[in-house]
Amino acid sequence: MRFSTKIGLVVRDDLAAWKRLNVTAFLSGGIAGAIGETVGLPYRDGSGVDYLPMLRQPVLVFTADAGALNRAHGRALGRGLRVGVYTEELFGTDNDADNRAAVAAVPTEKLALVGIAVYGPRADVDKALKGLTLHP
Repeated sequence: MRFSTKIGLVVRDDLAAWKRLNVTAFLSGGIAGAIGETVGLPYRDGSGVDYLPMLRQPVLVFTADAGALNRAHGRALGRGLRVGVYTEELFGTDNDADNRAAVAAVPTEKLALVGIAVYGPRADVDKALKGLTLHP
């Protein structure tokens, strides 16, 4: 099935593996929480055990250096796409309120991005993330 929308995540290429996974998980959760139509129905196995739903469409994960990540961020904002951010400061916080305060303290152009989530029409997401490499 080809979706008319796309979910793309970009993580900075110099992060430790655990940080990349952490950023990916947090940004995916933001997409699911904010954009209800991205979440599918709950699962049930053959024994009748119920499981949580997942995102209903593929999530493409890209890697980029800091410059390319910032350019993709600017292109996504310029296209009016839904964007989530994860900044370096969030590795030093341990709750949602402190996370929001850390992002709110920095103007857009000075955010120390380590990851972004982008959601919107397929063609616009493709243009915003053009030139990035899929995460290995």
